[in-house]
Amino acid sequence: MKTIKTFSVILLTVSLVLLIPSCAINPVTGQRQLMFMSEEQEVALGAQYDPTVISTFGLYEDEALLNFITEKGTEMGKISHRPNLQYHFRLLDSPVVNAFAVPGGYIYLTRGILAQFNNEAELMGVLGHEMGHVTARHTAQQQTRQQLSQVALAAGMIAVPEVAQFANEAAAAMELLFLSFSRANEREADRLGVEYSSKIGYDAHKMADFFEVLNKMQMASSHQGVPTWMSTHPDPGQRNIAVNQTTEEWQANLPAQSYAINTNEYLEMINGIVYGENPRHGFVENSMFYHPDLAFQFPVPKNWTLINSPLQVQLVPEDKNAAMLFELSQQKGADAVAQKTISDLKLTLIDKSNVSLNGLNAVATVSQQVSQNNAGQEQTVKVLSYFIEKDATVYTFHGLCLDENFSTYKPAFESTMKNFARLTDVSKLTIQPDRIKVISINSASVSLKDAFDYYKVPQDKFEEMALLNNRALTDELKRGDRIKILSK
Repeated sequence: MKTIKTFSVILLTVSLVLLIPSCAINPVTGQRQLMFMSEEQEVALGAQYDPTVISTFGLYEDEALLNFITEKGTEMGKISHRPNLQYHFRLLDSPVVNAFAVPGGYIYLTRGILAQFNNEAELMGVLGHEMGHVTARHTAQQQTRQQLSQVALAAGMIAVPEVAQFANEAAAAMELLFLSFSRANEREADRLGVEYSSKIGYDAHKMADFFEVLNKMQMASSHQGVPTWMSTHPDPGQRNIAVNQTTEEWQANLPAQSYAINTNEYLEMINGIVYGENPRHGFVENSMFYHPDLAFQFPVPKNWTLINSPLQVQLVPEDKNAAMLFELSQQKGADAVAQKTISDLKLTLIDKSNVSLNGLNAVATVSQQVSQNNAGQEQTVKVLSYFIEKDATVYTFHGLCLDENFSTYKPAFESTMKNFARLTDVSKLTIQPDRIKVISINSASVSLKDAFDYYKVPQDKFEEMALLNNRALTDELKRGDRIKILSK
């Protein structure tokens, strides 16, 4: 309890220091504005958050694609309103269609959005849009709101200590990073995206085309807890019209320049990129969670929701009155990890035993933490933990809820934890993700629908694949045209 209060006081103090306002010149507008963060702080915060973003999502390994984006992004940065800022570009291993930036020039694109692009011009338009958020200091303004939210979060931790002790701090930070931009910010970033991509020689009309695809996709606001583009980048109204109009203005201002689209070149770069969820990193089938890369499995209780991320697996029942957290540690020995966990989380140990689970050595503990709720009343959170040794790694489960609910949820906790086992099913161990496959049309004239039929695209995927290609099913394709389908 003392540690939590100390943490909140420190966080509050740091936040207030950071929020001391100063006047700065906006690099884009040239006007003085009230800014809660110096450029040095902005760069430092970006460097601080970058490892958190990477560990939360994981990097998507594609050296050629990353090198291309870095080369073009660096070129774009030099003609931007902040040419002296060092920009950093990352490809994230997430199927969610989104791109975002954090203060200090760190720009992230998911493999989900990279798979959705159909040419270099679309990619450069979105890259310019995200750079615009950085150059106009929109991301620094977001950070101010994040700092205020962190103060509120710290206050909430005092009232709900189980959140402070067990919620993954990186995941909490990422949730705050995904604050939605204002529509005014979006309009300005759209204008800057057009300007920057046009100046390095790309046709920004394609940026408008891509935004139209996003509208047609009707994406949910989030996927597995990760926000999608439309939730973090709200449509400022008549976006396509405005982007096309701004493009015409910039192309008129740069009449001697040609404007590239480069469809075939881009499709060649993303040929083979992973599409959708990657089952190699874990998937649920028939109420069982399988992880092929790490070769383990465990059951998921009925009507519980599972959220999988590189850092942690979370399982939550419908009533949200309990939770199970699953993670791994490279520290040697289940007993050593158990002792360190009890100490680090300041739990009171109630029971501890050595057990064997499906041929694996494990340590089981029951512990608790006494704290106060919002009304100042004492409450006890009880925790069932299993620390399981497998392949020089310790896999840890925590099942937690209020003491009065422990007997209700303990059977579900134990059903999952005690049935953790090695994965030996070859069909699960060898499962592969879908990948983008780029094919060339050999017929003189064929519709997109007929091409899908020929290449045996499942009919229930026709609309999704049409949007992936930014085409209608009735569109006519000619010999040499390239389209994207899926393959293993």
